[in-house]
Amino acid sequence: MSQEQQLAGFVEAKAEELGVPGVAVGVLMDGRETYASHGVTSLDNPLPVDERTLFHLASVSKTFTATALMRLVEAGKVDLDAPVRRYVPELELADEETAERITVLNLLNHTGGLDWALLDTGEEDGTLPSYVARMAQLPLIAPPGARPSYSQAGYNLAGRIVEKVTGLSFEKAISSLVLEPLGLSNTFYDPEDVMIRRFAVGHNLGEDGTMRSAQPWKAFRPGDRANNPGGGIASSASDLLRWARFHLGTTAADSVLPADALRRMQSETVALRGSTLGDAFGIAWFLRDIDGVHTIGHGGSGNGQFAELLVVPERNFAVVALSNAGPDGYVFNQAALRWTLEHYLGVVEHAPEPLPYDAAAAHEVVGHYENDAMNLDIATDGSRLTLAVGIKPEIREASDMEMPPDYPAAAMGLLPGGDDEYVITEGGLADQRGFFTRDDAGTIVGVDLAGRLFGRRDDRQRR
Repeated sequence: MSQEQQLAGFVEAKAEELGVPGVAVGVLMDGRETYASHGVTSLDNPLPVDERTLFHLASVSKTFTATALMRLVEAGKVDLDAPVRRYVPELELADEETAERITVLNLLNHTGGLDWALLDTGEEDGTLPSYVARMAQLPLIAPPGARPSYSQAGYNLAGRIVEKVTGLSFEKAISSLVLEPLGLSNTFYDPEDVMIRRFAVGHNLGEDGTMRSAQPWKAFRPGDRANNPGGGIASSASDLLRWARFHLGTTAADSVLPADALRRMQSETVALRGSTLGDAFGIAWFLRDIDGVHTIGHGGSGNGQFAELLVVPERNFAVVALSNAGPDGYVFNQAALRWTLEHYLGVVEHAPEPLPYDAAAAHEVVGHYENDAMNLDIATDGSRLTLAVGIKPEIREASDMEMPPDYPAAAMGLLPGGDDEYVITEGGLADQRGFFTRDDAGTIVGVDLAGRLFGRRDDRQRR
């Protein structure tokens, strides 16, 4: 059986096993592209998925925003170390010193101290100026540069820099700086461009076990442009492999971004601790060593749609996985990345083994944690720890949109080494790693999940 047939067999079997309606996987190896797709774009209006089917990429969008900004850096129009206020002088944050100090690089490597923040602009067609005008409401979690914490707000603010410097709308600027020069003709922000082509509809598994179409199509208000820099793009497996070729430096695209600028994006700017996402941030990219091999990548999760792009620069290899069901689309994508790494490169990712349950350690971490948009609860029944995470009820109630379901309580375990790290061992977040943060007195005051900091808010912390 050929490698292409093996890939197709894996994709079909795993998608069927997990009940994901539609998936697309693309592999770039030795300059050759291989695709395997399975299933349908939508359960209600089914069309076959293929390598040109459009999926909402959510946070993979950040790699496009960062690349456009790097083009402006190379042109001498933006300085990564300059304060954001040089380009967006109207910026106001909850703390004036932070507003003065936060730099462009702080936005691109998530060290700005900004909370996650899907801010409501108050407009149907929310714009970046209106988003930035509301950023003074945004909670701050640390001084700029003090620690990494994944932030949608930071990238939306970066998008405003692109607008101010180019004098164009963000979407037109990205098209001019990135999409058109690289021939990414099947990559779009506007749903009106998407709807005239074959595209995947997200699905979410209801409490009754029924898979239903997700609404809205993106994870934020239809027409809301303010979140496009951090999560608004739609693309296909074939265009994403073209994107990977560019970042590998294997296309004749030096006029877009020279090799040293690409390498700069792929070089460590800040280390990450205890994260499944990576060992460090470059510029946009998560950097991770797997079985001794250096990789760069980024994932995205939208409303019932999931995307993963992983690149191995030293092997001229890339894999993209796209799926249209929550929560197991994420599980499918992670399995596809592991399978392709092993079968194409012989690279095996080894899952960490948690420690046996310890009552005293469990008591220390049990509690309620939250950020500006989500709650996270860690509990114990006396024999195991569980973690549940979901959108805050008040945000659900205030929204006129359907939102993705929460992740129910799933088993987790603490990891050896005494570094306050943990791993989730079941459910839709299986294999996600994170860590607990302590204050100077040694009290646990926060937990990191998927790169985001959740501050402790239970009675123990208030004391």
